[in-house]
Amino acid sequence: MYRTTDIDVLFVNWRDVSHPEGGGSERYVQRIAEGLAAAGLRVTLFCAEHGRAPREEILNGVRIVRRGGRLSIYPRAMAFVRKTKPRLVVDVQNGIPFCSTLATRSPVTTVVFHVHKEQWPIVFGPVGGRIGWWLESKVAPRVYRRVPYVTISDATGREMAGLGIAPERTTLVPVGTEPVVPVDVPRSPTPRLITLGRLVPHKQVEHSLDILARLSDRWPDLTLAVVGEGWWEETLRTQAERLGVADRVEFLGFLDEKAKHEQLAAAWVFVCPSVKEGWGMVVIEAGGHGVPTVGYHSSGGLQESVVDGVSGVLVDDLDQMTDAVAGLLEDADARRAMGEAAARHAATFEWSASVREFAGVLARSVHESSRADVRADAGDLVELLERIQHGTGDLALELAAHVEVSAAGTARSRETASSGLP
Repeated sequence: MYRTTDIDVLFVNWRDVSHPEGGGSERYVQRIAEGLAAAGLRVTLFCAEHGRAPREEILNGVRIVRRGGRLSIYPRAMAFVRKTKPRLVVDVQNGIPFCSTLATRSPVTTVVFHVHKEQWPIVFGPVGGRIGWWLESKVAPRVYRRVPYVTISDATGREMAGLGIAPERTTLVPVGTEPVVPVDVPRSPTPRLITLGRLVPHKQVEHSLDILARLSDRWPDLTLAVVGEGWWEETLRTQAERLGVADRVEFLGFLDEKAKHEQLAAAWVFVCPSVKEGWGMVVIEAGGHGVPTVGYHSSGGLQESVVDGVSGVLVDDLDQMTDAVAGLLEDADARRAMGEAAARHAATFEWSASVREFAGVLARSVHESSRADVRADAGDLVELLERIQHGTGDLALELAAHVEVSAAGTARSRETASSGLP
């Protein structure tokens, strides 16, 4: 059973890295949480449960508690915050706010990966979309009006400012680079595209299928690998049949890290037609294998993960995307140069630097608390957070080493855990 202050930092998120629909945002949360835990903080992640992981476990020093489903996770999370009384809360807002500020007097920090305005009607229809956008654009800014924000791209920061969130309350904490998983797979001898992500409407995998169909006459041996799973898969399979390309599309489903990187290594071009991306971690994974990306300017985060014209190409519509893909298929030298540039760009981001910056935001959340008793009681916590932030002494070396090993996946430590909760 948890006791008061057993948790230094509690992350509440709707999914975790093991979730079938988990992606880059979940990996970001896990890496930051692991870094804080490695520095000596007691860190817990509360998220939705699913059939691929136990209800509770300890993963690389982070206690993970899984309860509730897609929507019930929200009231369950509020109850967990109220019951466990963590010293700090990190509220990860993926559209719907957890409203942790209503359940605790402890400092709260809110993380926003991207704004979902375009996605709401695609996923929930016109009525549900309006309700979702109201929650995100009206309710959430009011609920979190006194707390600091973290985002991962300047593009998202600008959109948040458009919702009335003062820019000085938002800190950019970029993603780190995942070490490239070494694989012994050669580039495909025939042209091959890859799309990777959840199979849901706003990822617009249909555009990848359309590109394959449009270019089939010029490259009869062109193929497309679709990596990922989701409830939109049958619709995509139906479209592939309608377009006459079903025999050249491989729906590979969920793949483990090694198999995923094997597919990336074999591809010529990574196609990322998503409506919105917070940053696009898979862009960097593809670049690590010398694979350039073609994506949309309007997706937001790709404006920072892709250096347009250098490590990939950003376009405005499907016609331009088709032309960009065709150009890279035709020009092996340009394709190789962009892939190498993508790898160099990826190397500029480090998880240890992200953890340090995040720790600084958490320390700020305590300093800015309106409650004197909270500030007084958290003195030791602030001291440790500021040591992490400034990379003091041996702590900096230990943190960098731990995060590097954790991200590489070479020392994943799992334990069973029990919170005493039903």
